[in-house]
Amino acid sequence: MSAEKPVCASVECKNEAHLQCPTCVKLGKNEGSFFCSQDCFKKSWGSHKAVHGNTKSPYDPFKTFKYTGPLRAVYPLSPRRQVPAEIARPDYAETGISKSEYMARSSDIKVCNAEEIEAIKKACTITREVLEIAAKSIRVGMTTDELDAIVHEATIERGAYPSPLNYNYFPKSCCTSLNEVICHGIPDQRPLEDGDILNIDISCFYNGFHGDTNGTYFVGNVDEAGKKLVNVTRECLEKAIALVKPGMRYRDFGKVIEEHATKNGFSVVRAFVGHGINQMFHCAPNVPHYANNKAIGVCKPGHIFTIEPMICEGVHQELLWPDGWTATTKDGKRSAQFEHTLLVTEDGVEILT
Repeated sequence: MSAEKPVCASVECKNEAHLQCPTCVKLGKNEGSFFCSQDCFKKSWGSHKAVHGNTKSPYDPFKTFKYTGPLRAVYPLSPRRQVPAEIARPDYAETGISKSEYMARSSDIKVCNAEEIEAIKKACTITREVLEIAAKSIRVGMTTDELDAIVHEATIERGAYPSPLNYNYFPKSCCTSLNEVICHGIPDQRPLEDGDILNIDISCFYNGFHGDTNGTYFVGNVDEAGKKLVNVTRECLEKAIALVKPGMRYRDFGKVIEEHATKNGFSVVRAFVGHGINQMFHCAPNVPHYANNKAIGVCKPGHIFTIEPMICEGVHQELLWPDGWTATTKDGKRSAQFEHTLLVTEDGVEILT
């Protein structure tokens, strides 16, 4: 009887595999090491490297990369966490790509009806609960991967799917962004240290709708400059939310955010923006956080979107790590962020998270 031919290890593919990871060959590993093409191999690299890391822990996977600050990636990443089969999944859960978002590339902003608003409110309630559970779990010495495990379990306990998991191949259930990381930090084996500032970004998919929120928290004893950065960032979000009402232009939120940030000696990230959210994780409108932007659209009752300013101690420019996700400040100085999902009402705004 002939041996069964291996199947591609990429989460989005079940084709017959002919190529084997060269590192796995050196390590003598066979399970999960075969791919049908170079494309599948490259797409799976971020999560596949965890297989290699089982033989050496901890280690920096990007030793030749010119980091801008003291933070380093600490691998191996833990294996991809599993979601029970009975929990409803977004359209990218298996493939890594959201067809609905790809097909909806438009400036049209969805006006949610009463039934849709109630559904997204439930998703947002779950999202907030999970963030609060994660925040209460923070302690010096725990790893960001341990936080990811807490987030994952709290999410599936509520019958929800962790929205970041496999979204454009993101390997974890939340984002943990430390110190100079602006956003999209991948939870790994780096222990939290006294004096860190940590952003936890939580998104949950429940009964067809996403919720999205994040906050930046103090780990142990944080210096006064770090406290000021975090507090001013929170104030930037609050000042922008206070402006939300029918007729408000999406381009105008950035003005009040940048004014408050620069008045306090900080800069505003431009590369990442707030976004519409409903059945899709990210959609119109785009909501920049800096002044004099070109965002399209006006707030109308039934619009649901996020505001999530990222404020920096130094320059606003970013540098992307080789993992394809982690964005740090270009000068290695710290960054903080806060986010809420918001509903435009007939006379103002309702904070859903």
